Amino acid sequence: MKVIGFTGWSGSGKTVLLTAVLPLLIARGLSVSTVKHAHHGFDLDQPGKDSWRHRQAGAREVLIGSGRRWALMHELSGPEPDLPQLLGRMAPVDLVLVEGFKSNPHPKIEVFRPSLERAPLWPGRGDIVAVAADGAVAAGGRAVNDPPMVAAWLCGFLEMPAAAHHMA
Repeated sequence: MKVIGFTGWSGSGKTVLLTAVLPLLIARGLSVSTVKHAHHGFDLDQPGKDSWRHRQAGAREVLIGSGRRWALMHELSGPEPDLPQLLGRMAPVDLVLVEGFKSNPHPKIEVFRPSLERAPLWPGRGDIVAVAADGAVAAGGRAVNDPPMVAAWLCGFLEMPAAAHHMA
């Protein structure tokens, strides 16, 4: 699977750009999945629901399934899994878009907003291959900011055909 990340400071618009680019990639015929890093504990369950009660009772994994989707929750007792470990648990697709995981060495687009008054991440970082910015980018940065342009750029950068036919 090909992998590219969206990175940047909190509030920079990573999710906004990723969710705008995602349907454009799918419209090109690509199968696409996403991975989102959470810095804090998170919970998909609602307190009191059966799956929540299963976890509270000590289940290491709880799989919830229906006619429309399934989700597997795995309780950790050791270190946080790294991106390659998480990718290894996913079904094969043409492309995985990753939000977060700043320190993993996969290629990334930095979503940079000068209005946040934070220094850009990309200087000196070989893993940041493009910058999506709403303002000027200093010399050396390759700026892309409009979702159709980002989708086209991604396909070219990752050498992905306009219409892949992945067998899931």
